[in-house]
Amino acid sequence: MHSGGQVVVGVDGSPASLAAAAWAADEAELRHAEQVRFVMVSGDRTTDDEARATVGPVTSRFAERRSGVEATSDVVRGDPADVLVGLSGSAELVAVGSRGRSPLAATLLGSVSAKLAAHAVCPAVIVREHRSSGPVVVGLDNSPHSRAALRFAFDAAARYRCELVAAQVWQDFEYAPVVPPLDYELAELRDGALRALAEQLAGCAEDYPDVPVERIAPRGHPVAELSAAAERARLLVVGHRGRGGFTGLLLGSVAMGVLHHAQCPVAIVRDGR
Repeated sequence: MHSGGQVVVGVDGSPASLAAAAWAADEAELRHAEQVRFVMVSGDRTTDDEARATVGPVTSRFAERRSGVEATSDVVRGDPADVLVGLSGSAELVAVGSRGRSPLAATLLGSVSAKLAAHAVCPAVIVREHRSSGPVVVGLDNSPHSRAALRFAFDAAARYRCELVAAQVWQDFEYAPVVPPLDYELAELRDGALRALAEQLAGCAEDYPDVPVERIAPRGHPVAELSAAAERARLLVVGHRGRGGFTGLLLGSVAMGVLHHAQCPVAIVRDGR
């Protein structure tokens, strides 16, 4: 499991950013990180004082409840998404609320969180609701890029001491709606998805013998099925830069859909970190 790095969280005083701050502070402590860095982005000098008045109390609130993790606050000028993407290059994790005080705050997913999810170098976690119980759910699709997501998910489940739910969603696109597949054909497709799950889990599971694993292979649309699987989850993990399924970004229709609809925190894991 990780240790010794920096967890960065963007805050702006909105309820979603406060949920992200709480999640990031807990995560930093569980990871034994050296530092959790609360960052408020200011558009220009005229808003610097307001920014400090926002990020300072947030940092103090979480610093008082944690030992062993340094909590710092920074006001940085620039575009919020660009600043956080830049900081992701040296962080082990960056988090942000799903919505904030932006012109797109009324949308289900704000511009900052969408851009961060698409471009962060390290794993990015978009927090809609902070949870401290439930399983970790990871979506797999046979792509090499989902391996990083699986490793991240196993690591999180071991840290949380919870169950890992590995999901491979399958569909039968080859049939026209008026020609439904036969039962045995559906059974073969489902069995194939379960075999693919077993193959993907084989290497990782050996490294985490204490993490219980549930394998599921639901039929349907990946957005709907992954959101349903994560209904009571503590964290949903998906991969970045895959060629199919929900791992393709920017962001990819399914990955973006999951960020819109999943209520739990969603981790977007980039291949190679």
